[in-house]
Amino acid sequence: MKLSTTAAVITGGASGLGEATARYFASQGAQVTILDRDAERGEAVAKELKGYFAKTDVTDEESVQAAIDLAMEKMGKITATVNCAGIAFGIKTSGKDGPHPLDKFKQTLDVNLVGTFNVSRLASVAMAKNEPESDGARGVIISTASVAAFEGQKGQVAYSASKGGVVGMTVPMARDLASVGIRVMTIAPGIFMTPMLAGLPEDVQKQLAADVPNPPRLGDPSEYGRLAGFIVECGYLNGETIRIDGALRMR
Repeated sequence: MKLSTTAAVITGGASGLGEATARYFASQGAQVTILDRDAERGEAVAKELKGYFAKTDVTDEESVQAAIDLAMEKMGKITATVNCAGIAFGIKTSGKDGPHPLDKFKQTLDVNLVGTFNVSRLASVAMAKNEPESDGARGVIISTASVAAFEGQKGQVAYSASKGGVVGMTVPMARDLASVGIRVMTIAPGIFMTPMLAGLPEDVQKQLAADVPNPPRLGDPSEYGRLAGFIVECGYLNGETIRIDGALRMR
């Protein structure tokens, strides 16, 4: 697979890692359809990239199916799916305000884990209809976990559980879709300069960066986008989770 002939749907593509991925893919000649809840920002990014936009709730079956249908109509095919949509709450299992609200735990899993599966399963149906390449390839699904899947911190119980689930889906989904030539990969980012972190005070950002062994800085979303692009083009990568974290191991 080549990025220059890729037709990608990218969830969370209106900001952060998803936007960086959409920008990199488009710069390499790929067609992109952005799926996001932020219609204003999503439409603006899609217009700039000469791509397409579908307002999407990744947890809703009809919403995602409509977005997949639009992507197929506009691009003619889907050969790559990148799942970047996600949320995070900083809440301990129990604390001074009482137990972790169950609705926040369920919401985190619904968006991060169920949403990733919902998009992947529906996109895989469309990708399975592609004409195979010489090695049988029809497409690739790339999901986003986090180093918190392995080394969650205080207040990350819901987030870590959701991202651990994404890691856990990778191998069985790759095996499920092997017969139709669809690869499945997951990226586990460390601490990246996303809109969430950009809002933190500068001294906090510097402290976070200092914890990264090498290079001692926050990750640039464009680095995630380039890794996603490499995965698309490297056809022997399948069923694996790749950490991109500067050797960060959170304690």
